[in-house]
Amino acid sequence: QVIAEWDRPTGLHIRRVRTPIGVIGVIYESRPNVTADAGALALKSGNAVILRGGSESLHSSAAIHACMVEGLRAAGLPETAIQMVPTRDRAAVSAMLGAQGLIDVIIPRGGKGLVGLVQEQARVPVFAHLEGICHVYADGAADLDKARRVVLNAKTRRTGVCGSAECLLIDRAFFDRHGDILIRDLLEAGVEVRADGDLAQIPGTVPASPDDFGREFLDMIIAAKLVDGVEGAITHIRRHGSQHTESILTEDDATAERFFAGLDSAILMRNASTQFADGGEFGMGAEIGIATGKMHARGPVGAEQLTSFKYLVTGDGTIRA
Repeated sequence: QVIAEWDRPTGLHIRRVRTPIGVIGVIYESRPNVTADAGALALKSGNAVILRGGSESLHSSAAIHACMVEGLRAAGLPETAIQMVPTRDRAAVSAMLGAQGLIDVIIPRGGKGLVGLVQEQARVPVFAHLEGICHVYADGAADLDKARRVVLNAKTRRTGVCGSAECLLIDRAFFDRHGDILIRDLLEAGVEVRADGDLAQIPGTVPASPDDFGREFLDMIIAAKLVDGVEGAITHIRRHGSQHTESILTEDDATAERFFAGLDSAILMRNASTQFADGGEFGMGAEIGIATGKMHARGPVGAEQLTSFKYLVTGDGTIRA
């Protein structure tokens, strides 16, 4: 795919084209569907992939891998384009992490322990996110009906995904106008609300501890706090966030732009649920994960993000003066 092309006064024609990264190593835990997702995405983007699944799902992953190899064979493609480490031995993980010159990038897919281990020990580049500590900020200029819908969905649709909201920040101006309605909605839905400051006076809430902010619950639990406007929200998220996904609820364009400009999370949303942090919902198809680093791939890692680029330069006996 040609990403961009242009001509220079020297007579050179330059094209920037997409190119596969090379060999991708994917290390994952208990979800065997990653075998199919990662294998297909690597193949579609022109890469080879080495899969190392978790011990709990080794047999399921092996069965899926066998189907993919059969498909490669039937399509006349190299069967070794999608390979799977056939052992539970953890030494295989260490071997992959140190395979400089053989593996071009490692993608860990799993919990904080796995991802932290990979980031600490890898000698090759890593696409990873440690945690999905996602925030929803209800601004003073938020539409109440929209805010109620989004907050409930962001927390309760699926609590175990990385796009689940883990912290609700409420502008004092919103609270003065609408009271505790967002907190009551969450409580009525069965969510344990760990509330800070004035919010802790709301019946049914649990007093928050400092450790509840910057924590990924992956459960029907959410931390909640009052902040002073969008600057207060930005300050809190910068301190406690994981640069995954944040959402602002507001009808004020300038406030939304300040939120977008003031934060560097991989995904920033306005008046939308953080549960949309997903490659499929972005129209990208399957994904291997959500990358929260600052280099190359950020956000959903799909087929396009598994490519780099190179320059194709054409001259006509052109020399440099």
